[in-house]
Amino acid sequence: MTLPHAKLIERLDEVTGIGVRTAEIILAEIGPSVQNWSSAAKLACWACICPGNHESAGKRKSGKRRKGQRWLVTALVEAAWAASRSKDTYLASQFHRLRARRGAKRAAVAVAHSILTIVYHLLKDPTASFQDLGGDYFLKHNKEQEQRRALKTLRSLGYDVVLTPVTA
Repeated sequence: MTLPHAKLIERLDEVTGIGVRTAEIILAEIGPSVQNWSSAAKLACWACICPGNHESAGKRKSGKRRKGQRWLVTALVEAAWAASRSKDTYLASQFHRLRARRGAKRAAVAVAHSILTIVYHLLKDPTASFQDLGGDYFLKHNKEQEQRRALKTLRSLGYDVVLTPVTA
């Protein structure tokens, strides 16, 4: 069962970074149904938005993505750049985390991959709705790691800190 195109565009427009024009391009390239792909990973592979995986003799070679689906990839990366500029959203925080380690362009492609995964699940299940996890998702997800990172930063600045839990 597929929804009318206007309803699908409206649902895709709710995703951070996707506008009406981008939703139209996505539907034009993918179609209103994702039954051709058994998983979001296979859709990403078809769209050539997944990272390359070239390994030989235990050494990782270039991780460039393949060329293909030019209009779809361009629209998704543009949506990723728009999402990176949004305030207090999961996709923006994902972009900024990855940009620090991998660079801005690779972070944009990774966020575009996440957007395509969201689109897959929205098109697959007509009852699904998009709910943003929030900009502080990564802080809440692994509190111990964030505590270690903050302590390491304070120690590098010359402070000695002892953590005590706050009672409510």
